[in-house]
Amino acid sequence: MSLVIVKGEKIIFKSNLQGLTGLIQAIDSLGNNISSSSVADKIVGRAAALLIAYFHAEEVYAATISERGLDTLKKYGVRVEYDTLVPEIMNRWGTDICPFEKLSLIIESPNEAYRKIKRHLEFTEEMLLDV
Repeated sequence: MSLVIVKGEKIIFKSNLQGLTGLIQAIDSLGNNISSSSVADKIVGRAAALLIAYFHAEEVYAATISERGLDTLKKYGVRVEYDTLVPEIMNRWGTDICPFEKLSLIIESPNEAYRKIKRHLEFTEEMLLDV
């Protein structure tokens, strides 16, 4: 699993999807039931941290977290544990900063993050279906 969300000692969501798709799916499918949950995610950068703050998770465990992701979670009062702290989350090829991390740099709030990231994912999915 790349993402597991637990609430009240029960797994309420899990996903093998890469990137932020799993978090968006969890938000959309669970609605308010996702608040006050615990999140375990392989990689948490600022974009993921903003989505986690959007649904008011209580705590996060990340295998890898970026400095901006850590700062964002702390800013919104989310408890954090992690294995590895990195300066930036990189793209899959390791050649540049992750596109969602770049997008998150111009985002001011968790609400804005949810809207913009979801729209970006939907646009990307449509592009792939049109090919």
